[in-house]
Amino acid sequence: MRFVDLKKQYDAYKDELDVAIANVINSTSFINGPAVKELETSLSVFANVKNSIACASGTDALLIAMMALDVNQGDEVIVPAFTYIASASQVPILKAKPVFVDVDPVTFNIDVSKIEDKITDRTVGVIPVSLYGQCADMDEINKIANKHGLWVIEDGAQSFGAQYKGKRSCSMTTVATTSFFPAKPLGCYGDGGAIFTDNAELAKKIEVIKNQGQTKRYFHKVIGVNGRIDTLQAAITNVKLRHFDKEIKSRNDVARFYTEELRNVVETPVVLDNNLSTWAQYTIRVKDRANIMEGLKGRGVPTAVHYPRPLPAQEAFSYLNDSNEYPVSNRLSETVLSLPMHSFLAESDIKLVCKAIKETISE
Repeated sequence: MRFVDLKKQYDAYKDELDVAIANVINSTSFINGPAVKELETSLSVFANVKNSIACASGTDALLIAMMALDVNQGDEVIVPAFTYIASASQVPILKAKPVFVDVDPVTFNIDVSKIEDKITDRTVGVIPVSLYGQCADMDEINKIANKHGLWVIEDGAQSFGAQYKGKRSCSMTTVATTSFFPAKPLGCYGDGGAIFTDNAELAKKIEVIKNQGQTKRYFHKVIGVNGRIDTLQAAITNVKLRHFDKEIKSRNDVARFYTEELRNVVETPVVLDNNLSTWAQYTIRVKDRANIMEGLKGRGVPTAVHYPRPLPAQEAFSYLNDSNEYPVSNRLSETVLSLPMHSFLAESDIKLVCKAIKETISE
């Protein structure tokens, strides 16, 4: 059993993928080929956003978005304490300061009730992460941001395709970003990502920044980065996007099965009534995690921990001398355990996982 079975997915779409890849190779248009524009158009339609700009990775997407929003030295950006490091690590690259906020104990997304306490006269924006595939409370976050004149970037690296009150992830904020890392719900075969905005001027600025600051070849208006997605990855993502709605449904079917089998055994994840998750991870909470992981490994069940250490406790952020407490994030880092999750997970495999968990816990 694989934690994420990309081979099964490839086999399902093999003919389409092979043709798409061969077309790029035969054209030799490896950078800025027609598949890139096709992807951007399709992403805009899917997410119901006016402008989609494909880029080299989800991390680059965050960096470029903040560059376009003119994040400067001394600015403060609010980020959740419990997430992958990329959500916060791009802030200090621009010599700004990440300010951490603890997360909600139910959804594991940023605790909106604690955001305003962290806003100062240096705060310029908020980066809520839609963790594990479920959107953060975007209405409340946007309300707070509007009140204080802040921008919002939804980090939708794990939630592209999700819905919040009928709206797609990546369509509800000043700018939004996602990742096409292979294991994501919509993944390519390398690194890739995208940036979304309804603001046409901001979209133009993002396009220039991601292409070395060029307005035309060898004419550079601003300092930029090499943040382009390559045509092969765009072509692969195009194929997968055509099947994505079906895969989201399958992922929700897998999650539903897990929850029905495990709800009285471990703490199962909760998706709020107004949300549709893409289930980037199916993450339970357990006691004695190390022994449970070992027991599952012995029964052929792969697991992962997303994430074993909150961001404020990472050595990379020790320079902040952050003495605040993050009780929810700390508890989660000690108890979360992600199970195999993908849209091709067979019912027999799900039963095997659940049986293994029950046996391991009862030992």
